[in-house]
Amino acid sequence: MTIITSLVYLLAAVLFILGLQFLSSPRVARRGNWMAAGGMVLAVGWTVAVLYRSFTPAGIAICASGVAIGGVVGTVAARKVKMTAMPQMVALFNGVGGGAAALVAVSELLKAAGSRPDLQVGLPDVFAIVVGCISFAGSVIAFAKLQELMSGTPITYRGQHTVNAALAVILLAVASVLLVVNSSVVILTVLLILALALGVMVVLPIGGADMPVVISLLNACTGLAVAASGFVLDNFALIVAGTLVGSSGTLLAKLMSDAMGRSLTNVLFGAVGQVQQQAGAGTEGRVARAGTADDIGMLLAYSRFVILVPGYGLAVAQAQHVLRELADVLEKRGVEVAYAIHPVAGRMPGHMNVLLAEANVPYEQLKEMDEINDEFKRADVALVVGANDVVNPAARNAPGSDIYGMPILNADQARNVVFLKRSMRPGFAGINNELFYDPRTIMLFGDAKESLTRLVAAVKAA
Repeated sequence: MTIITSLVYLLAAVLFILGLQFLSSPRVARRGNWMAAGGMVLAVGWTVAVLYRSFTPAGIAICASGVAIGGVVGTVAARKVKMTAMPQMVALFNGVGGGAAALVAVSELLKAAGSRPDLQVGLPDVFAIVVGCISFAGSVIAFAKLQELMSGTPITYRGQHTVNAALAVILLAVASVLLVVNSSVVILTVLLILALALGVMVVLPIGGADMPVVISLLNACTGLAVAASGFVLDNFALIVAGTLVGSSGTLLAKLMSDAMGRSLTNVLFGAVGQVQQQAGAGTEGRVARAGTADDIGMLLAYSRFVILVPGYGLAVAQAQHVLRELADVLEKRGVEVAYAIHPVAGRMPGHMNVLLAEANVPYEQLKEMDEINDEFKRADVALVVGANDVVNPAARNAPGSDIYGMPILNADQARNVVFLKRSMRPGFAGINNELFYDPRTIMLFGDAKESLTRLVAAVKAA
């Protein structure tokens, strides 16, 4: 039975790895999702089958209830969630995973309550509790910020980093006491409270624009907590799955921070996201030029090459299908169309790719930043739909700006720039955009879906 169990877990691990590999491409991402899900079903199903005989009737009822409740909640949430709310759902589900790993570790430590635990079991237990609780609490705060249940701007106060460092030191001291002296319920409870508090305090000073990076880091923490639980339970599948999540989450966070031209340290401790009225050099006293849908439609209709730049505003307005319709209308007139995708457009990696795939936009038209940036020079129009920070020239021209050094889409190099926005408000990073005031820029204010619908009509009538 042990050999068969090892083979089953090995197969599950292979499915996890293949699932991650397939998720790297939009064409086969759905297949990768099914593979990874199949691996998890296989691992959980076999574990339950092996342990079934040792279950009491109450244990069977608890397990069945957990599977039923979790299955229903997960299915309903996944089917009902809007694309705009996908990041907060990821944050919430990730937090639940960290909390579950911490609870497993707590249950194991309670078996040795009142005595000093064996380090071989106690060390991964304490690690899972601390990291899992930090992930859970931090993910809840990330969810609240993204869901706008609390302010998305950094919440800071004087001496915050010192307080957080002191809290971390106290947490380590309590963990050491638990491992070396006594694992009483009181010490365990204090450890839980301190870890939860640290998770909250670490995420509070991080702005909404940086939440995708934070979610990836917290996801990595959840994976490491799960892997530690796997060592405690001697479960190969948990070790592999947790390690995969930990490594991929860390790598994704690093890639996203690189895409923003910042270090992970700056993301975690920079408190980026406060509105800066003078971050865009030269915007004071200038007036943006507003246009009409008819004028912009005429401009688009007689262009040779148009680059579409989607952002989070497109997702909020659920305007991806109308954007695709506009692209189709332009192509029928012989206009070349491409979509410029910034790595951190939207609120999570791949957000725009998934959104546009939902509207059946051909994958060949989706151009990553490095591939499309040189093409802006020959574009007649760069049509920016609900994006801001990812086309803000302050990233190149304003050394004092928080986004200085961030790689951006070169929309400002197009012959004409059209912004579809609700207002002149700064983006998630709180930085004013000097491109709004460029003589080549035209602003079309309003809901993105309504504005695009008017542009479609205007192009057809041109």
